[in-house]
Amino acid sequence: MTDALILAATLPVWGIVLISVLGVVLVVFIVLIIFGRKMQKKQEEAAPAMEAAKQTISMLIIDTKKMKPSESNLPKQVIDQIPKYMRFAKLPIVRARVQGRVMDLIADNAVFEKLPKGSEVKVVVSGIYITEIKYIRGKAIAPDKPKKGFAKIADKVRKAQQNAQDELNKDKPKSGKSGKSSAKPSSDSSIKMGTKK
Repeated sequence: MTDALILAATLPVWGIVLISVLGVVLVVFIVLIIFGRKMQKKQEEAAPAMEAAKQTISMLIIDTKKMKPSESNLPKQVIDQIPKYMRFAKLPIVRARVQGRVMDLIADNAVFEKLPKGSEVKVVVSGIYITEIKYIRGKAIAPDKPKKGFAKIADKVRKAQQNAQDELNKDKPKSGKSGKSSAKPSSDSSIKMGTKK
């Protein structure tokens, strides 16, 4: 105990401040990791429901703005379901004429950048959330810009993780009555029924 007190007494003030700041940064980093995992689980749980509710709709884009949910004309039920930490953030809101009615919709960030004002588009919608653009009347859909720097590396890592997850899912045995996997030998293997090629 006395050794720790002696060490603390011999450290300069900037050393104590530096250790304190590093401790706080470490705690914040751990909290963010835990929070990110929880949000990822929620997103994975909601993905099948969004996929099931997808439909392609033709609409005329009137206006696109980033605004707070309270400033938009979104339904009260939607605003109430937005998490508290997102209520003051600006969301990509699209005002469009859909089947004769003017509505406010929320767009995915990548889609929001490509939506042209004053033109008719076919989009994939899940509820009031625009997930992708299928067709822009009179214009070609611009391809995604190539990513640079950290975004490019993050995209490669995400694709590699997805490929690894797909491989794991593919290799899992399907549960049957016997519980054994029914793996069939491939027809192009070099060894067939005890004979070598």
